[in-house]
Amino acid sequence: MRVYQFITVLLLVMMTSCAANKKAQKQIADLNESNAKLAASNDALSKQVNDLNNVVGHLTEQNRKMTTDFADYRKQCEDVKEKYKYASDVLELQEKILKQIEEKLGKALSDLEGRGLTVYHKRGLLFVTMEDEILFKSGSYKMGTEGVQALSTIASVMSDYPDVKVIVVGNTDNVQSKKGNDNWSLSTERANSVVRVLRDTYNIDPTRLTSGGKGRFNPVADNGTAEGRAKNRRIEIVFNPDLDKLWESIEL
Repeated sequence: MRVYQFITVLLLVMMTSCAANKKAQKQIADLNESNAKLAASNDALSKQVNDLNNVVGHLTEQNRKMTTDFADYRKQCEDVKEKYKYASDVLELQEKILKQIEEKLGKALSDLEGRGLTVYHKRGLLFVTMEDEILFKSGSYKMGTEGVQALSTIASVMSDYPDVKVIVVGNTDNVQSKKGNDNWSLSTERANSVVRVLRDTYNIDPTRLTSGGKGRFNPVADNGTAEGRAKNRRIEIVFNPDLDKLWESIEL
């Protein structure tokens, strides 16, 4: 009886031990599976972290480049702004000078205004227009004493503003010269005569002077009337601002 009881107890112990072992094995298997999942999850997270670090690095480089580019752009804007201000100051000064010249010429040449002389502004330039009878005889490019004297006031004002340049333009009507001269040649020679008087008689620096002729191709009035033709036969003395300083400011 005792042997039987012992065997029974032993079998119960062995059965209990096997059940416990299987439970432990299952727990171990579960733990291994969980560990594998955690390891896979950790790998995925590590990859995400690396990807995010790469993105952060790329964005950081982009930000650095954009910061540098913006600094360069801002400097360029400041440079352009400075050039614009300098150019504006130069233009304002030249405009002021031309206004002064206009006032001086208007007063000094007032006695000729009723005889075909006008002083006016146009497109940022100052024009002194003299009908041909003030300076020349009909069909001629030779200047008489009265014409030379008429240029003295203009030359005097030019001497007061040595940086201002002058373009002298000759114009004619559409009537062919009785001497058979080409009107374009006549207009050019008349402009040349004015330039020579300014240079030779009044010592104006020739580098400041330019001459040219437009013949009958720049009318300001109707050539169908005597009055219109008289207005078209004229010398235009164009005062130019000193744009060299403006170009210098841009080149700087």
